Amino acid sequence: MEEVHSGGCVCGAVRYRVTGKPAFVAVCHCTFCQKRSATAFTMVAAFPEPAVEITQGELTVYEHRSDESGRWLQMSFCPKCGSTVTHIAEARPGMRSIAGGTFDDP
Repeated sequence: MEEVHSGGCVCGAVRYRVTGKPAFVAVCHCTFCQKRSATAFTMVAAFPEPAVEITQGELTVYEHRSDESGRWLQMSFCPKCGSTVTHIAEARPGMRSIAGGTFDDP
């Protein structure tokens, strides 16, 4: 039986469902991730994009281009509470990362 993971933003306006196991899990402590999360690091679980389904609400997208590599990162967040829920990165085509703290069962 395939794994199903669910979660959402802090206020509950955005919900998602992900099927399967993550392709990888990563912890990043770059300066940009520290600033965007207001903590020392962020944790993400990456899945193939077709495995991620937004089941409720809509996400707003902000694109950041790295000063170091020049590559983009598109963060998708709840327009009501501002919680980053997912992101895609130019460096990982076809993958969508889920912010670790947004899973119902982190």
